[in-house]
Amino acid sequence: MARQPILAIVLAGGEGKRLMPLTSDRAKPAVPFGGIYRLIDFVLSNLVNGGYLKIVVLTQYKNHSLDRHISRTWRMSTLLGNYVTPVPAQQRRGPHWFAGSADAIFQNLNLIDDEQPEHVIVFGADHIYRMDPRQMVAQHIESGLGVTVAAVRQPRSMAKLFGVIYADGSRVEAFLEKPATAEGLPDSPDEIYASMGNYVFRTSALIKAVNEDAMDPTSRHDIGGNIIPRLVAAGQAGVYDFSHNQMPGPAGRESSYWRDVGTLDAFYEAHMDLISANPAFNLYNRDWPIYTLQDAWPPARFVGGTEGVTGHAVESMISGGVLVAGSVERSVLSPGVMVGRNARVEGCVLLDGVRIGQDAAVRNAILDKNVVVPDGFRLGYSAADASLPRVTMTADGIRVVSKGTLVGPA
Repeated sequence: MARQPILAIVLAGGEGKRLMPLTSDRAKPAVPFGGIYRLIDFVLSNLVNGGYLKIVVLTQYKNHSLDRHISRTWRMSTLLGNYVTPVPAQQRRGPHWFAGSADAIFQNLNLIDDEQPEHVIVFGADHIYRMDPRQMVAQHIESGLGVTVAAVRQPRSMAKLFGVIYADGSRVEAFLEKPATAEGLPDSPDEIYASMGNYVFRTSALIKAVNEDAMDPTSRHDIGGNIIPRLVAAGQAGVYDFSHNQMPGPAGRESSYWRDVGTLDAFYEAHMDLISANPAFNLYNRDWPIYTLQDAWPPARFVGGTEGVTGHAVESMISGGVLVAGSVERSVLSPGVMVGRNARVEGCVLLDGVRIGQDAAVRNAILDKNVVVPDGFRLGYSAADASLPRVTMTADGIRVVSKGTLVGPA
């Protein structure tokens, strides 16, 4: 078999506990986002737009909807040997599931052996960003190092949420996984270099590192926590500054935009980033599109309410199949949502099939698929919402309603 230069591996096996209840019966990368997308569509779009068309997606928890989405959406030309393939945990190395991201690769080294690539891209599956991976790969190949880690500037106060990189130029001097405290950057004391969870490995270095890690009984078998520090200690780790990535398309605020939507509040804030007149993240950049499957919904429709009130939406994103007979402001509505006559929706993320009853009012909320808000009910206006069945209140006061709930007292 001819040696293939690049294989891409997408890590999509995390539980997503901090996104509960949105992950109560779906994998985190399968969580809907931005009306019509799934979280995994962003990393896959970046890879495909960059020309990397041999992609395996390693899955584990609650993976049915994720596998189904990939199988229906991400179909490549088999004639040319291209593919996006979900690979569930197979217990190839013994009767146990993935113990961590490094173990996930160790248990699937056969995939690398099948392709014989010179380099392996390993990207996470649940971040919102645009990136041309070719630029990172080019720097990695030129460096000759074992691994290159993508880094983005983040507030120093958030160091405990990320792998923190200390670099001397393009070399990583130290890598600390989610430290309690961290030193700021020399040119910006209130910022750190945070790992994006995106790596490019020289294949031989990756295979050697995960094999050695698998034999270490003290390891957590995590790429950030174990593999990267191992390669840093060997002087084989470089850093790629995400701010240097150049993207085609209209100028705007999107440069270096990257969101880890690992919490409900971050998930909500990322949606709010989409809907301003000058959005922080522009879904309408056709020079680097985000791909997904779009079902055969009819166009959105706005109809008159009672007493001359007309259904309308401002500073919002409205998907196909939506029917609005009330008022929608600063919100993202997914396919099939219905907003009843004279109802009010403000600062909300409504997933597929949500029903807002006549004269109801909902604000500052995330409603999962097929939630029903009865006629006249008000959600988001009282602290008592926290006691409603199947309603979660976040630290920022966002109401999150579990899939299929009829909102109201028990």
